[in-house]
Amino acid sequence: MKTLILFLAAVLVSASSAAAQQSSSIIDADAVARINSNLGSFVESGAIKGVSAMVFEKDKEVYFKAFGMSDEEAGIPMSRDTIVQIFSMTKPVTGVALMRLHEQGKFKLDDPVSKYIPSFANLKVATGKDENGDLILVDPKRPMTIRDLTRHTSGLAGNHGPAWVKELIKDNPLKPENTLEQAAEAFSKLPLWFHPGSQWSYGPSVDMQARLVEILSGKKFDVYIQETILDPLKMTDTSYRVPESKLGRMAGIYWRDDNTGELSRKDDEKDFNTKPYPMTPGGWGLTATIDDYMRFARMLQNEGELDGVRILKPETVKLMATSHLSENVKERSWLPSKGQVGFGIDFAVRVAPPQSKNEPNGVVGEFFWDGAASTMFWVDPKSDLTAVMFVQLRPFDKIGLQKAFRNAVYGPRVAD
Repeated sequence: MKTLILFLAAVLVSASSAAAQQSSSIIDADAVARINSNLGSFVESGAIKGVSAMVFEKDKEVYFKAFGMSDEEAGIPMSRDTIVQIFSMTKPVTGVALMRLHEQGKFKLDDPVSKYIPSFANLKVATGKDENGDLILVDPKRPMTIRDLTRHTSGLAGNHGPAWVKELIKDNPLKPENTLEQAAEAFSKLPLWFHPGSQWSYGPSVDMQARLVEILSGKKFDVYIQETILDPLKMTDTSYRVPESKLGRMAGIYWRDDNTGELSRKDDEKDFNTKPYPMTPGGWGLTATIDDYMRFARMLQNEGELDGVRILKPETVKLMATSHLSENVKERSWLPSKGQVGFGIDFAVRVAPPQSKNEPNGVVGEFFWDGAASTMFWVDPKSDLTAVMFVQLRPFDKIGLQKAFRNAVYGPRVAD
């Protein structure tokens, strides 16, 4: 009898422990219902054509569902096999590629970029225009470093900033017909628009990271990531160029009219990914399925390893997921719209909990990024959770889709 009582007690303790563990999960039945309701409502209202979302928690798939159409005109539904253009979600892939070379001792983060791209040694900084309309050029206060490239403090001219900054890149160094080498040479002939390290501004910094990968590895960038990241992680549907055999799985991109809210499809959006252009940018350009990108995100969640394949060392992932953005950098463009974040190596890093309900929900220590077509992913080490959402909506999310997805995942819990 005593043995039976002890056995029953052990069973009750085990069941209680299992129930407690289950109740502590982020993705429970309520979360699933919230996600389904939130994402489904965006499709039903006509705000988007299609969307899919996937969540892993404690290294298990706990949520996947696709809503609506990937290609409404062709009658093709959104699915886990849908190939989407991930735009800036290419950047973390580039960061991983670069940091593999860092592990090999190929460079230091505070090395000047000119050590590897000599033409960058003569860069000037434009501080504005004089009364004649000519640029005022001065020497940079310090050289641009590789760390500047990884945290967007390089000063390279992009599509943000004053009108005269955009004029600098009117010939587009990153045009599809150029190689990364040609793009680097073109940027070396242009002035910076602020002193390295003084501002945060989104731009072509990650594309120059890709060029560094080529220089340091001796391989073309697309070849290097294929051999060292995509193939080892079995990301079989991730590429710059979508082969003809897979074009039927490629989602259409839909542009939203700001005035009417109506969606219109632009087929020329697929041009870059369907023609044999030489450009393989580090900052954008990859296509992927949601399963593929989740494998990449899970590798980061698992501190650089997935299914027995190690891509990065744990300390390297930690370095990437730590903010490198000094508090002295006050000018941060639109980065504050992402919440209480700093910036690591090609990720935003949450450094404080949301200060209001208007901010994106999330947990301190998470790192994440998104793409121009409103795609997103994040890694939440504290909760052991990884989430990916795929959609093809442009311009970038003006309907609150990303915030709704985050809120649905975390629910009313307080992020701390």
